[in-house]
Amino acid sequence: MFELLSYERFRDTPAVRFFDVTVADSNARDLVIHSGPAVSPPNDPESGAWQFYLHPHQEDNLLAASGGRTFYLVNLSWKVPFHIVRLESGGDILRIPKGTFHRSVSDPEGSVVLNQALRETGASLVREFRVYNSRQIPKLFAITSTAAPRPRLHGLAPLVQAA
Repeated sequence: MFELLSYERFRDTPAVRFFDVTVADSNARDLVIHSGPAVSPPNDPESGAWQFYLHPHQEDNLLAASGGRTFYLVNLSWKVPFHIVRLESGGDILRIPKGTFHRSVSDPEGSVVLNQALRETGASLVREFRVYNSRQIPKLFAITSTAAPRPRLHGLAPLVQAA
């Protein structure tokens, strides 16, 4: 399942703090900037259905460097398949295992997230960043529909609704 990883502050100077946010074995760095209240990937323009990424050969390790972002995670092999996880700037690193459907929504003022990914040898960015439309995957659509049991929330108030 996904994990929330902590990291350590190693030095303070006047008005400056230093953190070691290294993720062991990471071999790729992605900086993802959302300008304003972005949704990634965006909803399907025709049906409005949620869309997701799923990396078959990449583990994500996400740290909010600025602003906040809410992640929607679905993994059909988990006992509880649907989770919503909130990342705040300076909070934990969210580890998303390969094979997990995920999407994110930024705060109204946007966000900056650093991904220290672990990509398998031969991974293709074209395949890793393919977009999956939930309307075309019946189990995924059922799990994320309003009729499904509520997702498990992490770092969110219980009344927060899915985007």
